[in-house]
Amino acid sequence: MPLIGRREFLATGALATGGALLASRVAFARTEGTSRFVLVILRGALDGLSAVPPYGDPDYARLRRELAIGAPGGPDSVLKLDSMFGLHPSLAFLHERYAANELVVFHAVASPYRERSHFDGQDVLENGHTKAHAVQTGWLNRALTVMPGKSSNESQERGVALGQNVPLVMRGPASVASWSPSKLAALDEDTIQRISDLYSSDPILSQRLADALEADAIAMGSDSPAEPGMQPTKLLAQTDKKDVKRNGRYDEIVDATGSFLRSEEGPQVAVFDTTGWDTHANEGDAKGQLSARLAGLDSSLRKLKDQLGPAWDDTAVMIVTEFGRTAAVNGTRGTDHGTGAAAFLVGGAVRGGRVVADWPGLSASALYQQRDLKPTTDLRSVLKGILADHLDIAPRAIEKTVFPDSGSARAMKGLIRA
Repeated sequence: MPLIGRREFLATGALATGGALLASRVAFARTEGTSRFVLVILRGALDGLSAVPPYGDPDYARLRRELAIGAPGGPDSVLKLDSMFGLHPSLAFLHERYAANELVVFHAVASPYRERSHFDGQDVLENGHTKAHAVQTGWLNRALTVMPGKSSNESQERGVALGQNVPLVMRGPASVASWSPSKLAALDEDTIQRISDLYSSDPILSQRLADALEADAIAMGSDSPAEPGMQPTKLLAQTDKKDVKRNGRYDEIVDATGSFLRSEEGPQVAVFDTTGWDTHANEGDAKGQLSARLAGLDSSLRKLKDQLGPAWDDTAVMIVTEFGRTAAVNGTRGTDHGTGAAAFLVGGAVRGGRVVADWPGLSASALYQQRDLKPTTDLRSVLKGILADHLDIAPRAIEKTVFPDSGSARAMKGLIRA
């Protein structure tokens, strides 16, 4: 089948932003219904205890120490959700959507994965099975194959992946489109973080990686390379310049996502991911490294709502990460790989204004393996509920095709407006 050229594709008005089209087929069809679904993957393991601080838990401040964010009402305090939970102060848009009953916050959630490898954790998150590398297809791609109203024309794609690569969650038998920004970041920060973890015990490799990152800081426009013992505020100033470039790239992706989904002939389902959530050092509390990333995410979600326009009312956006982070602060003012996490479901189609959490607590006896927030909700239950009630996929197909061997994770009801 011939490729469609970039100029010809832009002429159709389906996409308002520039970029490189990766798919070989771009004949979209939303044959029935108007529901849109967006999956956003935060790669690197978001610190859920900072994104959604349980300020009402009596052990929260003790465990989080310098990372603890103050209760509502003070300077740089949490944005109150209820008497137990709040949002990080950088998540102003999500807080607005909560007040508008368009946000559900999930806490102490996790996939079936219980180890601490980014690679394996992301694989389980995306493959829909209980083990890493169990299959080479993703649960969302399999969901596309059982969505009602599927056209007999195989060239009509109902899903699109936006970013440098098609993620595992969107790979499989269903034909999907993919789109990439015309300018991609030279370095994938998530990969750099993983290499840093791997090299941390080897002084030679660790130093050489540090040297390379210093050179990269210069190339990114920093006044000078990072120096050993550099103060966090100065190091953050260098990081902020990378954040600007990263956020610019994601703005382009969000623009494209909105263009695809608001089109009457466009796909119903979109996926994109973000990186840089592996906050081992200098994480920050209400301000700092994590705050900047959360602000970028929040801004992108606001932009997505604006881009979708009236289509926002029919949209549900699910924001997930591979696992959480340790409950206590480590020796470098950050957090290490954990288990229980936070997730978000936002959109005009969402029956929100609530926190869903079977809260286990943060006491020493309540922690998972004496270090992590204990997961009490299976993320697959949330995803099953969305697929059934928002995309109208039959429960039997969800159990058999999308999430096989997941009988213990019952679909969560009431997440979508009737």
